[in-house]
Amino acid sequence: MKIILTGATGFVGEGILMECLRDERVERVLSISRRPCGHKHLKLEELLVDDLLTLAEGDERLGSYDAVFYCAGISANGLTEEQYRPVTYDIPLHLAGVLPDKEATTFVYLSGAGAGLDSKMMWARVKAQAEQALLALPLKAAYVLRPTVMKPSKGQLHVKRLDRIYMILYPLLRLLNMANPLSEIGRAFINVVERGYEKRIMESKDLRMLGKSK
Repeated sequence: MKIILTGATGFVGEGILMECLRDERVERVLSISRRPCGHKHLKLEELLVDDLLTLAEGDERLGSYDAVFYCAGISANGLTEEQYRPVTYDIPLHLAGVLPDKEATTFVYLSGAGAGLDSKMMWARVKAQAEQALLALPLKAAYVLRPTVMKPSKGQLHVKRLDRIYMILYPLLRLLNMANPLSEIGRAFINVVERGYEKRIMESKDLRMLGKSK
C-alpha cells in the first residue's frame, strides 16, 4: 500500500513512520511536513510545505495513495481554541478534501483518549468535532484512533522528556489496557487499511487487538 503521513517530525508520527518503513506491505510513504523528519529510506519521500492549508484541491502530488495517516498535532497547554483548532480540525479536514482520489482513500485520524463533544476540556471537544466531520466525508473509509499512553520505538529521534517520564507508569497502564507501544499503534494503522475494523472509533484496547502482527 502507499501511504501519506503527516506528523513525522513529532513523537507519534515518527513512530508510525518507522513502522511503515519496516512493514513489507507498505510500498511507499509520502511524509508531508514543514521540515525534514530526520529519517532516510528508499520507501520514503518528503513533501515540505510551510502550511498544509495551501495545498490545492486535486494536487497531483497527493494522487494514487491508498491511505492518509494524520498524526500531526500540538499540545493544547496554554493555547486558546483559536490557536489549537487549525492543526487539530482545519488541516485534516482540508487535507481530506483536496485528495484527488478521496473516494478510493482511507483516512486514519490520530485523536486521543477522552475526546468528546460534551467534554469540559477544549482539546477534547475540538478533537471530537474533527472526528465526526472526517467520518462524514465521502472517503473510501475513515477511522479514528484514540490512544492513551504510548511507548516510543527504539531509535526514535523525537521523544520528549515527558514521554520518557510516562514510561514509569507504562507497565501498570498496559495491564489496564490504557497504553500501547508505538509499534503496535503503527501496525493498527496499517492493518485497518488492509482489512478494516468493526468500529470506526478505536480506544487503546481496540488498538491492542488490531495492532497484532499480521
